[in-house]
Amino acid sequence: MSRVTDASSQREERRDASTRVALVGAVVNLLLSALKVGVGFVGHSQALIVDGIHSLSDLLTDVLVVVASRHAAHGPDEAHPYGHGRFETAATLALGAFLVLIAGGILWNSLERLGHPGEAWRPEAIALYAALLSILSKEALFWYTRIVARRIRSDLLMANAWHHRSDAVSSIVVLVGVGGALLGLLWLDLVAALIVGFMVAKIGWDLGWGAMRELVDEALEEEKVRAIRGAILDLPGVSSIHMLRTRRQGHEAMADVHVQVAPWISVSEGHMMALAVEERIKGAVEEVTDVTVHIDPEDDEEQPSCQGLPLRQQVLEELQEAWKPLRCLGRQERIQLHYLAGAISVEVFFPLACFESAERAAELQRRMREALAERSYYREVRLFFGPP
Repeated sequence: MSRVTDASSQREERRDASTRVALVGAVVNLLLSALKVGVGFVGHSQALIVDGIHSLSDLLTDVLVVVASRHAAHGPDEAHPYGHGRFETAATLALGAFLVLIAGGILWNSLERLGHPGEAWRPEAIALYAALLSILSKEALFWYTRIVARRIRSDLLMANAWHHRSDAVSSIVVLVGVGGALLGLLWLDLVAALIVGFMVAKIGWDLGWGAMRELVDEALEEEKVRAIRGAILDLPGVSSIHMLRTRRQGHEAMADVHVQVAPWISVSEGHMMALAVEERIKGAVEEVTDVTVHIDPEDDEEQPSCQGLPLRQQVLEELQEAWKPLRCLGRQERIQLHYLAGAISVEVFFPLACFESAERAAELQRRMREALAERSYYREVRLFFGPP
């Protein structure tokens, strides 16, 4: 219950932190976009207008972050048994596609204006001050968003942080372009608009491509997989790892692993080994929150398969039928079955009171084996006598 509570509180903390950052960014971007577009028209700067449109796209990004983080904060439910982490991934993909479209429009418009240099505007000094204010504001937003993103481990928020940094850089480009145009190089303002457009397109492509790789269940980074493998193999009782798969889901990750343990341990000990493996994996890579462990009693890639062998109910019926003439059943405490190397080994546990002598026990064991000789999938029969 505590794990579920911790996971739920972490999701709520991430949601609240993401919402706060997005709201701060939204207010700043709203003011900046209005300022830059307005000053761009008044100050006759194509690059500043483009940068203002870029800031407007950031405003939509912040809205997207709020919506996505609220959906991703919900835990698993009947319709989404693995949680809602993919909402964050889908939002990142949508953001990337949106930025690429915005960049396409910016580039097209700038190229058209660059083809008619006579129609180029002559910027005024006010555009220079607006670009400088944008640089300072966006750099402050970058550091604020980055700190929160690292604390709550949000890829979407980190992507938004770098988006703020790209805005600061694009405003530097605008500053240079406007400054050059003020010195008489009017085409420099249009070139600055082109550079900003390419920057926006690059950011959109990187975001979209990263989200697409996650949606197709790409594995964790190689060094993290090595860390998981090493943590499992260092656990006493684990003989080998047959299969290890990992995948991302939003800010979290999942792992599926098949581990080999000693073939004669009990079900409860195997369960404890699985819990230990799960804890080792989560300790090795913090972002892994969901682990599925399959316990193997042998290397099933090399040994014959046990698939198709009769299950317990059928086995007990066959034993009862085969051993009926021996009159040996009825006082046993339990019968344990081991499915190994394509065959079944049977262990029968009797109370100590049933033990007469070692010779009689060995004779009973021999006759029980012979009674099963016609069924080739029974490998051996072993008898045990002990206190109840």
